[in-house]
Amino acid sequence: MTDTLSEHADPDLSQGEALVEMTDVGKSYGAIRALRGINLTVRAGEVTGVLGDNGAGKSTLIKIISGLHPHNEGSLKVDGKEVHFSSPREALDHGIATVYQDLAVVGLMEVWRNFFLGSEMTKGRLPFSGMKVKEMKRIADEELRKMGIVVKDIDQPIGELSGGQRQCVAIARAVYFGARVLILDEPTAALGVKQSGVVLKYTAAARDAGLGVVFITHNPHHAYLVGDHFVILKLGRAVLDKRRSDVTLDELTRQMAGGDELAELSHELQR
Repeated sequence: MTDTLSEHADPDLSQGEALVEMTDVGKSYGAIRALRGINLTVRAGEVTGVLGDNGAGKSTLIKIISGLHPHNEGSLKVDGKEVHFSSPREALDHGIATVYQDLAVVGLMEVWRNFFLGSEMTKGRLPFSGMKVKEMKRIADEELRKMGIVVKDIDQPIGELSGGQRQCVAIARAVYFGARVLILDEPTAALGVKQSGVVLKYTAAARDAGLGVVFITHNPHHAYLVGDHFVILKLGRAVLDKRRSDVTLDELTRQMAGGDELAELSHELQR
């Protein structure tokens, strides 16, 4: 599977090369500071796990990198050049694709239509242009098979697929359309163990193909299975920033559960 994905990799990228760099990034909404002092580097061929509970700042971080909301403090660099995105399209033009938790798919629309949603292949001139249906079906089927995803019928509604399969279709779509940085927003949040395993497998495949992957989650066990670098956010700040070799799953879980604050609470309860 990794070999088939690797043909999409940028040959000019080297393992570990910095693709996205955030330095002292902050974001305020009026008097509310959603993020402050965030330092984060997304590297080619690595999965960066960004963890935190609700309200920790994960969604704001996604919105900044994906171009939905501009940052107010610090700097954001892509390929070493400072950027200030004004739209998701601008981020996408820089090779940054986001797969949101709700997937942005149309449940009643065919698998191949969802694969090309917003980027349909057309023939002829407006207003008489039509879609290249056969070619889009062929490409969608080929690209899904390259990732090991075989659907019963490329014409079936995507809503008939499992949650894990829909996630994988969204990942395959992003890779096909040239993503170099892939942001996955809570991809396993609503999935069972088996389907979560499917998504984690394709997350690892994207990493092994040379993409920089940002894996947003509140589940340290899932993050640790595929992650190379971990950042834990709490109330808009990074409270942990470590490479996989420098942190254990137990420590990651403990910090997610409250870390030193949890130990202090336990001590108070025992008094």
